[in-house]
Amino acid sequence: MSVESGVHVLRGEAEVFARTHHLFATAGELWCAARDLNTWAFGHELPDRLPDAHPRLRKLYQPSALMSPPMARHLRTVAASPDAQVRITADTINETIIIDQRFAILAGDLGAGRRSYSVVSEPTLVQNVTSLFEAAWRSATDLAVYDVQHAELREMAPRVLELLASGCKDETAARVLGLGVRTYRRRVAELMSALGADSRFQAGARARDLGLI
Repeated sequence: MSVESGVHVLRGEAEVFARTHHLFATAGELWCAARDLNTWAFGHELPDRLPDAHPRLRKLYQPSALMSPPMARHLRTVAASPDAQVRITADTINETIIIDQRFAILAGDLGAGRRSYSVVSEPTLVQNVTSLFEAAWRSATDLAVYDVQHAELREMAPRVLELLASGCKDETAARVLGLGVRTYRRRVAELMSALGADSRFQAGARARDLGLI
């Protein structure tokens, strides 16, 4: 079955890669939106391209992608390429890859241990997905600017996560960090937002998923 007509739901990264690798190999433009680098793990296995073939990249991630040092280093390396742009958004985004504005791959939910992906080639649907991406892109912050704005939070994050995991009271944690209680709580709230968490418990779970604690 070709993925170059209509909409096809595929199961697991291996199937997505098998059905779409030819599209990536010849793409002139790739747009990607994801919460972190694990969403599109099959992208690390993309086929070799000609030495002078470099697709123009737009990569849009949520702040949690920068909480893990390896992920952050990877994104800064990507952003250093003259053919790539990386932006960060705190807004909820649809996890998507758009290929030459002709095909879209939408990440779905996990089921039976495998994630589902919808591969879309119907022009009207692809245009709708593209419009959503462009709206999110316009309101996002360039990686270099975001790095400057949130450098202090990233530096403090590992220690704050350790203190949260220890279960100590805010007053104790603030004293350990040399902060006022209100300042400490503000940092915790900023960290929760960066991790996409609605509670301290969820922030801990996300931090464990990212290997931060």
